[in-house]
Amino acid sequence: MTRYGLRARVITLTLAPTLIVGLLLSVFFTSNRYNDLESQLITAGTNIVEPLAIASEFAMLQQNREAVRRLISYSHRKHSDVVRSIAVFDAKHELFVTSNFHPNFESLMFPKSKPIPMHSTVELIDTKLIIRSPIIAEAQYIAPQANAKEADQVLGYIAIELDLSSLRLQQYQEIVVALIVMFLGVGLSAFFAYRLMQDITAPITHLKNSVDRIRRGQLDVRIEGKMHGELNSLKTGINAMAMSLSEYHIEMQHSIDQATSDLRETLEQLEIQNVELDIAKKRAQEAARVKSEFLANMSHELRTPLNGVIGFTRQMLKTNLSRSQTDYLQTIEHSANSLLNIINDILDFSKLEAGKLLLENIPFDIQESLEEVVNLQAPSAHDKGLELTLKVDPKIPTGVVGDSLRIQQVLTNLVGNAIKFTERGNIDVSIELRSQKEDQVEIQFMIRDTGIGISERQQAQLFQAFSQADASITRRYGGTGLGLVITQKLVRQMGGEISLTSRLHQGSTFWFTIRLATTDLPLQQLDLTPIREKDVLLIEQNLQAANVVQQVLTQEGVVTQYRSTIPEQLTAHDYIVYSLPINEVYSETELIDFIHKAKAVSPNIILGLPSNQLALSEMLMSQHSVTCVIKPLTKTKLMQALVHGQELHSAPYIKPEPLMLEKLPLKIMAVDDNPANLKLIDALLEEHVDSVVTCSNGHDAVAEANKHHFDLILMDIQMPGMDGVAACEAIKNSTLNAQTPVIAVTAHAMTGERDRLLNAGMDDYLTKPIEEPILLNVLNHWGRKEDNSECQPISGTKVDDTNPQQNDVIIDWQMALKQSANKEDLAKEMLQMLVDSIPEVNKIIEQSLEEQSLAKEELLHHVHKLHGSSSYCGVPKLKSACAQVEKALRSGASVEDVEPELLELQDEIEKVQTTARLYLN
Repeated sequence: MTRYGLRARVITLTLAPTLIVGLLLSVFFTSNRYNDLESQLITAGTNIVEPLAIASEFAMLQQNREAVRRLISYSHRKHSDVVRSIAVFDAKHELFVTSNFHPNFESLMFPKSKPIPMHSTVELIDTKLIIRSPIIAEAQYIAPQANAKEADQVLGYIAIELDLSSLRLQQYQEIVVALIVMFLGVGLSAFFAYRLMQDITAPITHLKNSVDRIRRGQLDVRIEGKMHGELNSLKTGINAMAMSLSEYHIEMQHSIDQATSDLRETLEQLEIQNVELDIAKKRAQEAARVKSEFLANMSHELRTPLNGVIGFTRQMLKTNLSRSQTDYLQTIEHSANSLLNIINDILDFSKLEAGKLLLENIPFDIQESLEEVVNLQAPSAHDKGLELTLKVDPKIPTGVVGDSLRIQQVLTNLVGNAIKFTERGNIDVSIELRSQKEDQVEIQFMIRDTGIGISERQQAQLFQAFSQADASITRRYGGTGLGLVITQKLVRQMGGEISLTSRLHQGSTFWFTIRLATTDLPLQQLDLTPIREKDVLLIEQNLQAANVVQQVLTQEGVVTQYRSTIPEQLTAHDYIVYSLPINEVYSETELIDFIHKAKAVSPNIILGLPSNQLALSEMLMSQHSVTCVIKPLTKTKLMQALVHGQELHSAPYIKPEPLMLEKLPLKIMAVDDNPANLKLIDALLEEHVDSVVTCSNGHDAVAEANKHHFDLILMDIQMPGMDGVAACEAIKNSTLNAQTPVIAVTAHAMTGERDRLLNAGMDDYLTKPIEEPILLNVLNHWGRKEDNSECQPISGTKVDDTNPQQNDVIIDWQMALKQSANKEDLAKEMLQMLVDSIPEVNKIIEQSLEEQSLAKEELLHHVHKLHGSSSYCGVPKLKSACAQVEKALRSGASVEDVEPELLELQDEIEKVQTTARLYLN
């Protein structure tokens, strides 16, 4: 908003009213005068033409042109100053006579299509005025024998054209005079305003300048000069104010000097305290760093010999030993594993304390992950005679994205604690859907036990490091007291919360929630069509376990009848599922009698046995042709037993049916900078397509694409020189392969990676390690389409195969065989290539740890390369360690930040090198 000064306001308020009033009056009177002049001219013209029309009546009746001409010529001469022309027209609009020549007589005429009006008309055109008056035959000039219709007959009309030039000139003169008068009035007002401004605004300006100088600190300024009225009073007040301010300023300066002196002393004291605090902070940070390095180094140094103890103990157990020697070695292995778990807990705790524990985001099957945990914990529970159950809410999506290993670690810890502190009863694991919003779900995990319980006073100590609820518990049950602390920190890092409800001697319920993203990636599922609407008799003594199994069967459309004990008379059923009690001693004779009776009424007998009865399970399957399933009866185990039946007698796992029985007539190019990965993809493709071309970098791939047409291209993403995205763009711009589908193959299954690659031009997305069934799905999807452009991506991402059961497995040979299409020679060759590449990577890591001068990009490149190689060799721990280091480096961490993880990676590398000799020799 514009602020105007007093001078401008005085001028405005003085001149504006005068200007407005003068302008209004000038406009009003000038407009009236302007209109009056026009009216006078029209009246004069009418006074000329109407008498002429009356005087011309007789001559028009007699058709006497000369008489009419003399009449109008006389009028024209008499009024020649304003009249331009006078013309007389007959009733047929024909020119009768005219006073002078006119260039355009038609402009004087009435329109011929309309009748002549009975009164005078006025028409104003630019600078001329035309007045027309009708010539009417009055009654006195009509013959007596004429009828009435001939009265008032129009004989013609007279048109007169008047010149408006003199009229316009007079109007303009009137306007100019009005403007002169208005400006004269404004000038006089301006003069009086100027005098008023000099008398008022000049003293006020002087006052303002003086006040401004006082404001800037010139308190000795005083206003001088003579002023009138209120201005004089204002001058006196300002001078008094300046005098008061001067006195106050002197007093305030004394106070400021005193306060400044006191503040200077205080600041000196604070500076000393800040220096002391800074020294203490640096000492604390150094102590934390030393602690983290110590824990990392000690865990590395301890685990290296400890893994040797565990490895050679297991090798000794494979030899011929006496019973006492076997017992001693098993005790050594158990103690070493306990010590290894303690070391891992301490390392996890140190990482969480330092904020360096990073979570992965990998698609996985939550049902499968949960079942792995309970299957792993089942032997411990069954050895104590405890029933272990797993109940999963069917509304939870099967495919989710998160860190499955950390979720399993949390669940394993809580279930292990429940087993540890429970002597009899049940351990019930329940997973429920708490909320679901778009592509995110919140899941609640509950672990209920019937153990010793925890008092309210003891519950406050549960989530404290190196402490347990009762001091005697450590001696009785063992443990470091870190498990729940690590669990709590992991749950919070995953965006959830953890708590418990418990009463002493009445059991406990631990629960925690986590948030996971959902995924639409395809997961292999069993076809349950054959068992729907089938009749099942369920025999289960434990009520909670029976409810879980019955719910699973009912959800899949199986008709279930439940009995808590074996009925005296068995009736016919499609299936009989008998879950043997955990805490009872079985009589083989009674069990075999039951099997014979059951086979008489049902073709399919399924026995649920505790995990400590493996020998009994093998005997029953081999001698009596029944299906034995190791408890707990999870959904996957139970459904496989129902669907495949007798196939489980001879094989513990169901072999997937081949997706493709004959080679496809396809020419495929595979691109990967890792030789092991490229060799495996080549071997897998050779069995299922006619032609395979391999390239080790993006430039070679683009060159091949410019030479040959391919039906499908498998493209690695991270490659030196030209990465997969750039190579894909170049191939799409080529002539031969512009429409060829390009499938991204990457080890990164993080959130947003799939959309990023598809938006970058890729047609589909696969994650490493590539499993043969997933690869065959891609070949079927893209290879059998006549028009690949209409294919939609299937995103056949395979879930990471690592699980808690593999925490102590250095080389999982079954996984290695599975990843190499069950070819032992190829698996050994892949493992040998991994071992051969390790020294180079180990050298780079050593340089990074010692010098820390190595470029971060070079270290990341070698770790990523090792990560890709480990994805196909059945080394889950090495793969997980590589992924952890790679993710930390990509997240912006420095080499110094990931030093503990690099030491752990070196540890895993050393163990893989040692263990690989057993498989390669």
